[in-house]
Amino acid sequence: MDTTRTYLISLFSGDGPPPPEVDLAVVMADLEKVNDDIRAAGGWVFAGGLAATSSATVVRKPDAVSDALLTDGPFIEAKEHLGGISIVRAADYDIALGWAERIAGATGLAVEIRPFEEGGPGQAPTTE
Repeated sequence: MDTTRTYLISLFSGDGPPPPEVDLAVVMADLEKVNDDIRAAGGWVFAGGLAATSSATVVRKPDAVSDALLTDGPFIEAKEHLGGISIVRAADYDIALGWAERIAGATGLAVEIRPFEEGGPGQAPTTE
């Protein structure tokens, strides 16, 4: 029986550019080392950084009949926002948690890890 689960690792960053003391090239190189280890372990699904919150559009559609309401900008005003994600697969939560800890260490950012719900249509990642 396959006990592999899929996890979302969310990276939260402050608004605006990184502080001047942060060497982004070093951060990205350290993060790529973690990503290489995740790939080597067969846990890699996807990862990516997000554009600035100013590029966001919030879509609200209360029902199937109403027109959608589009609002420029992020859903909420906040000092921190979702800055990037990694989606990984692991047979054990502690393995995925270890990767999340390494990502937090490489980036210096707050990181949240959550498993995806199991079951239901469209829940299983594909290899296509």
